[in-house]
Amino acid sequence: MSNRDTAERSLEHWSEAGRTGMEAFYALATEDYRQLALAADWTGLLGERAHDGWSLLDVACGSGKFPTALRKYTDLSSLPEMSYDLLDPSEFSVAEARSVLGPPFAARHDLVMTLQDLPDEYSGYDVVWATHALYALPPAELDAAAERFVAALAPGGLGLIAQATAASHYLAFYDAFRAGVREATPYTTAEQVRDALVRAGAEVRDQRVTYTTGTSDRAVAQGFLQRCAFDDTVSLEEMEAAPVLGDYLASCRDASGSYTFSHEAALLWL
Repeated sequence: MSNRDTAERSLEHWSEAGRTGMEAFYALATEDYRQLALAADWTGLLGERAHDGWSLLDVACGSGKFPTALRKYTDLSSLPEMSYDLLDPSEFSVAEARSVLGPPFAARHDLVMTLQDLPDEYSGYDVVWATHALYALPPAELDAAAERFVAALAPGGLGLIAQATAASHYLAFYDAFRAGVREATPYTTAEQVRDALVRAGAEVRDQRVTYTTGTSDRAVAQGFLQRCAFDDTVSLEEMEAAPVLGDYLASCRDASGSYTFSHEAALLWL
């Protein structure tokens, strides 16, 4: 086995060269964001904080799937325009997210950097969120990132980190992948993020959302799972034959060969 840093491989895949893999992943993973959009009264939560000149920081914005889901599944038409700052270490991701924003979200600053490197001057946000965004955050930098997240919020602001729990597919799969295929830094769990936020002085409400995704199409399953590992060099057949990982995937497969993946996301509200 070779050991390549998870954050490095993640960043490589958030690029134009990784677009095919990204699109394959979202054949199933778009459901993650639909679930978040349906999990709360976003019209009310955002409306309570709406005012002229309000602002939002999207941490590790990815390709903008969460604001897209909000606009699709939630009525935000009553909200005033919001200045929307896009933060991600991938310039490709920032550009992708910017391209899909629409009312009430108005793109403002492009911040191509990590959360833990965000300058102190970027603070006072009415809303700060990170949705399925912090899995590849290096463990040694988790506390610094949590402190910066908390510091970025204005008093009375709304903070949300949505992250899969240790029992969820993304974490269980990657642990099995690391054990059976390729050594790497583990993903960061919702539980670890919650504890870091508490250490940073935040009061955190932990809401759980459970759901499943699945497919009978092996090509779809392969593309999704390769992106879950940020590794498109390992075929589905190789994953199924691998020690540890093979057993995990067998537990997700029914007699017909269809895959069902079980998810539990923690919505960590500040």
